[in-house]
Amino acid sequence: MGTGIFDLLRDGWHIATIGTGLLLSLLATGHAVLNKREPGAAIAWVGFVWLVPWVGAVMYFIFGVNRLRHKAAALRRNLERYRAQAAQAECPPEELQHHLPDHGEHLKMLARVVGGVVDRPLLPGNRINLLVNGDEAYPAMLEAIQHARQTIAFVTYIFDRDEVGMAFAHALGEAVRRGVEVRVLVDATGILYSWPTILQTLRQEGVRHARFLPAFALWHLMSMNMRIHRKILVVDGCVGFTGGMNIRLGHCLQRQPPNPVQDIHFRLEGSVVSQLQEVFTDDWLFTTGEALRGEAWFPKTKVAGQVLARGVTDGPDENFEKLFWTLLGALSIARHSVRIVTPYFLPAPALVSALNLAAMRGVQVDILLPARSNLPFVLWASRGMWSQVLQHGCRIWLTPPPFDHSKLMLVDGCWVLLGSANWDPRSLRLNFEFNVECYDTELARRLEQWVEMKRVGAHPVTREEVNARPLPARLRDGVARLLMPYL
Repeated sequence: MGTGIFDLLRDGWHIATIGTGLLLSLLATGHAVLNKREPGAAIAWVGFVWLVPWVGAVMYFIFGVNRLRHKAAALRRNLERYRAQAAQAECPPEELQHHLPDHGEHLKMLARVVGGVVDRPLLPGNRINLLVNGDEAYPAMLEAIQHARQTIAFVTYIFDRDEVGMAFAHALGEAVRRGVEVRVLVDATGILYSWPTILQTLRQEGVRHARFLPAFALWHLMSMNMRIHRKILVVDGCVGFTGGMNIRLGHCLQRQPPNPVQDIHFRLEGSVVSQLQEVFTDDWLFTTGEALRGEAWFPKTKVAGQVLARGVTDGPDENFEKLFWTLLGALSIARHSVRIVTPYFLPAPALVSALNLAAMRGVQVDILLPARSNLPFVLWASRGMWSQVLQHGCRIWLTPPPFDHSKLMLVDGCWVLLGSANWDPRSLRLNFEFNVECYDTELARRLEQWVEMKRVGAHPVTREEVNARPLPARLRDGVARLLMPYL
């Protein structure tokens, strides 16, 4: 009789296991079909769920469901979003033509598009300077910190505990001891790139800091795939820095680090700095519950230059796909030239079509990518798409080592998009990013010169070259491309 009970329990366990797995697969399939906007992503997830029972469904509910979008939107719904009163009046799209040459007059349509996507005004009176690599960016940032008198707001993805990170930590600590209000926000995953982390040093220096979404906390397990990728430093509410550069020794090429990484950053002055501050204060409020308000954080800014600029905030919350629509708008409105510099190039099908349509309209489209990537799997997936991008006249250039982490987009010699986002699904759908769109011929000219200098030394990729790769390499790259929804 005991054997019969055992057999009955065993059979019941098997039935329960199979039934639960079937139920999870059905639930995951239904959710993917109803909520995934891109058919390719839905098909990929559904196939994975049924090919790998139990594991596929569990992986989908962890990585495939964007719970953070709903969570962040719910948390922010009842929070006071602070928007500073700009010292200069907003520039409406119909007046943009007065600030641009004749060949850029059509960009007023782009300003209208971005204005409809982004809930922020286009502001005049800004000055924006390019900083190449950590050799230029870090001294400028440290000098600003050393001259701070009231407030410092700083958010970054990676903050290594090396000689560069320690220099920043000590400078922030010195500011605290001078009576400056300092707030530092670091991504909980990015902080782990060096061990021990910089957090102990920040504590010793008395710097108020917080981690954005602890990566391995059980209560954040379902949202651990979403990271804050923004890089923003604002000093006294009037000087700002943003771009793609993390805090680590590898960006200081003149010091000949073991793993050198090229990158660019930008120093900003003028009314747009208040928009950088707004983004930081929203993120800090979301993370800590502390509201940063008042003139110390949001002083009246002064006219610093001629650049028209606006912040473009993107993330898996209420700012979902704002950057994606900005890129589509820029590609559709471009008439003469588009130049893109990015370390990771995995554009969605809609962006691939927009790139090809721009080239077919006679726009010269140049895409500069690093010849070597710090993430080989992503480079394989990117190569699997190059033939599509090259099909109608777009040009791809591979820049020589060291690895280039720079991010930039230029349109028609008048429009600039700079910031933290890459051309990949993680940046455009999962990460919290921050970019700035700028309208100014002089700024665009300087950046065109920088891009051209890189292009001259780069290798042009042809479609014949891509198609002539050995079969094993093409199969590897094709499989990697199919896994784009999971990257």
